[in-house]
Amino acid sequence: MDEKRRKERLKADKEITITIISGVKKDPKEKLIYHISKDISVYGTKIQTNNFFPIDTLLKIDVTLKNPHQTITAFGKVKWVKSLFGINSYEAGVEFVNTSSETIQQLANYILEK
Repeated sequence: MDEKRRKERLKADKEITITIISGVKKDPKEKLIYHISKDISVYGTKIQTNNFFPIDTLLKIDVTLKNPHQTITAFGKVKWVKSLFGINSYEAGVEFVNTSSETIQQLANYILEK
């Protein structure tokens, strides 16, 4: 199978904090803590969550990186969702959108170092 990714992904579990911006019927300020990013690139991330996010849901994602310790905030749109292991466990592909070039560069540097 050919790899279709445009950039290298860092395959590492990272704790993330997600804030829903739009696309679901919950309070858009609700923070969802202790979710996992399974892999990440400058274009997006795959997340594992206990919450279902419909396609096109806009999210604010805070990723805490180590060495050097920093938090990167990116904005993303859900592109696909897959149910895992039964009820209330999902993987979702999130494409970064409306994220500053400085943030993308920080992320690129971090991935390159790993």
